[in-house]
Amino acid sequence: MHIVVCMKQVPDSAQIRVHPVTNTIMRQGVPTIINPYDLFAIEEALRLRQQYGGEVTILTMGPPSAEDSLRKALSFGADRAVLLTDRFFAGADTLATTYALATAIRKIGAEFGPPDIVFTGKQTIDGDTAQVGPGVAKRLGLLQLTYVSHINSVDLENRMIEVERRAEGGVQTLRSKLPCLIAILEGVNEIRIGSLTDALKAARAEVVKWSAQDAGVEDITKCGLRGSPTIVKKVFAPKPRAEKAELLELGEQPGEALIEELFKRRPKLESELEKLSRGY
Repeated sequence: MHIVVCMKQVPDSAQIRVHPVTNTIMRQGVPTIINPYDLFAIEEALRLRQQYGGEVTILTMGPPSAEDSLRKALSFGADRAVLLTDRFFAGADTLATTYALATAIRKIGAEFGPPDIVFTGKQTIDGDTAQVGPGVAKRLGLLQLTYVSHINSVDLENRMIEVERRAEGGVQTLRSKLPCLIAILEGVNEIRIGSLTDALKAARAEVVKWSAQDAGVEDITKCGLRGSPTIVKKVFAPKPRAEKAELLELGEQPGEALIEELFKRRPKLESELEKLSRGY
């Protein structure tokens, strides 16, 4: 079984800064980490490899410095790492990102064997859109399983997988054909600490580096800022509210009396909320 995990190196959320002109995230000089949601995807891929055999390939798109995060992923025990890096990828929104990643996954399939499962984290902590996983699945024509909380079984002989998906109001049990893409939830497993042997291998490992041309990108206008229709008009912090929260003294009032009092105040509250929404 071949598993590809899409991983992203992101700025430490505590130190994110936004460019005042372009309204894009400033990554220079900001400490970076592996996107926390992707760590659960990596761990789940390694667990499946341990149970069913095969290989795990980690894929990321980013600047040359993203190699550090890939080596960290290798230290957990992944088999190989692929870095998609090129100035043409800079400034990509989710549409351009999914185009580049899908192209690279096709190249990975051609060189290292077609993937049975593509893993992504639920979302990233910088963009926070949760669009990349489904977007990659759409471009590759893969069945997609999102918000997956547990993988029950994988039947390689019959090319089937059964998962549990967290849904509003409960949990769904889904069966799907392979290959598929799985967007995994946070907290579904306990991320391992890599062994010393894996850490030494990661330090010596060769990270596969592909430019846009190497990855087989045919239309460069679909990459990076040129291929990104998303425009961030404005980034701002919410204005602090001058009004203080009103404290209702319950006293000895029964529940019915409190509900009646809240209904009396409802028109005023709705009016204030409407004014507040217009202000933003």
